[in-house]
Amino acid sequence: MNQALLFSVFIVASCGLAYELIAGALSSYLLGDSVTQFSTVIGTYLFAMGIGSWLSRFVERNLIARFVQVELMVGVLGGFSAAALFFIFVWFTTPFLLALYLAVFGIGVLVGLEIPLIMRILRRELSFKDLVSQVLTFDYLGALVVSILFPLLLVPHLGLVRSGLLFGLLNVLVALWALWLFRDQLRNAVWLKTQAFVSLALLSVSFALAGQFTSLAEAHLYADEIVHSETSPYQHIVITRWKDDLRLFLNNNLQFSSRDEYRYHEALVHPGLSTLPGARRVLVLGGGDGLAVREILKYPQIEKITLVDLDPAMTKLFSTAAPLRKLNQDSLSSPKVTVINADALKWLEEHDDQFDFVVVDFPDPSNFAIGKLYSSAFYRLLEKHLSAGALAVIQSTSPLYARQSFWCVVTTLESVGLNVTPYHALVPSFGEWGFVLAGRRAYTPPAAYSVTTHFLTPEITPGLFQFPKDMARVDAEVNRLNNQVLVRYFESEWRQVIR
Repeated sequence: MNQALLFSVFIVASCGLAYELIAGALSSYLLGDSVTQFSTVIGTYLFAMGIGSWLSRFVERNLIARFVQVELMVGVLGGFSAAALFFIFVWFTTPFLLALYLAVFGIGVLVGLEIPLIMRILRRELSFKDLVSQVLTFDYLGALVVSILFPLLLVPHLGLVRSGLLFGLLNVLVALWALWLFRDQLRNAVWLKTQAFVSLALLSVSFALAGQFTSLAEAHLYADEIVHSETSPYQHIVITRWKDDLRLFLNNNLQFSSRDEYRYHEALVHPGLSTLPGARRVLVLGGGDGLAVREILKYPQIEKITLVDLDPAMTKLFSTAAPLRKLNQDSLSSPKVTVINADALKWLEEHDDQFDFVVVDFPDPSNFAIGKLYSSAFYRLLEKHLSAGALAVIQSTSPLYARQSFWCVVTTLESVGLNVTPYHALVPSFGEWGFVLAGRRAYTPPAAYSVTTHFLTPEITPGLFQFPKDMARVDAEVNRLNNQVLVRYFESEWRQVIR
């Protein structure tokens, strides 16, 4: 019996950490800023566990029955937490943060009750020394297993909603296991058994229908029909369609609309690459959709393109889905293109190749994980990979809506000694969007384009490098790894724009 209860500790600890990770990941996906979300969720959760542990002192009678009830409450509240929070975000929005922290606090209190109750049940059979060491061993082991499985298996294959329901089922099964183990000591436990089987049925049915629920909720969240949705270890990927308009969303943030993405990608690639007739080797960091690569392949002199994108789900999707392959003109399948799925910062550190043109097409710096890719340390590393006379272009958010953020990127590039030329272009889906060219020499805009374009012409190009008064330069700090000031600028500015 002791070993069975100790195994229950393993399950209980696994479930407790899983609910914490699910809440942190869900709030990060929906709100951005993963560091803030995980920090506040973990802090609230640990505080609530302390409250739960303190409250356990007042449970003096019927310990086994109380333990079973706590497991059932944790299973139901924790199991349905992700689904309920997703529902609240989609349909109500405003009370999401309140609901998030109430759910985290409630689950934390209940989880804080679990281990003290198990220890008091076990102390009848074990010495204090063995009790503490064995319970904590299984507790920490359970946490380790879930922390490994969560990003590698659970989120990519089950998603957050199903993962929550799965761990809720495990809590209920622990309750049923305890009811069976202590059947001789639990007289008249019909009501407890009824609660347990009702909880089991609710969670089982919800687990089976979770895909339909998620589809229904996402259909409300996105204005257009969802044609593809998946969650990778790195992000939530959604493709929507309305008539001939395909749109890509990463963690609910629009990345492109097929109706005007050509404006963005032409502005990203051609002002720089058109001035480099001798360019042969090109590096693309980010850009797993292959749209920047499509523009680069218009230049016949380019011999090799290396694309480094973190998420294999992105590059696989845009290499295999017929409508997306049509959009990027099968650029990722070109023999000139080598696709590498790796962290860009680590890849630059581990390789010493030099390139004639570099495209840096990362998502906006909405969290610290991405913000590091806009830091002075990253740009210093990038500079080492530029051949003589090479240029790099960096997408740099909107100089109109996120003015200080844009000029922070410019300031940061200048801080590493690069010659910097900022410019902007109107992309209807986004508004005015900013880019920065950087190299070791002064830049002169092209007088002509040798490739076919739908947006750019030599006549309008000089205007891209002129900034009106409402987008003119403002003071901004250098974005360093130890301050990540750009993320704070970005969140503050976009919060004023996004409803």
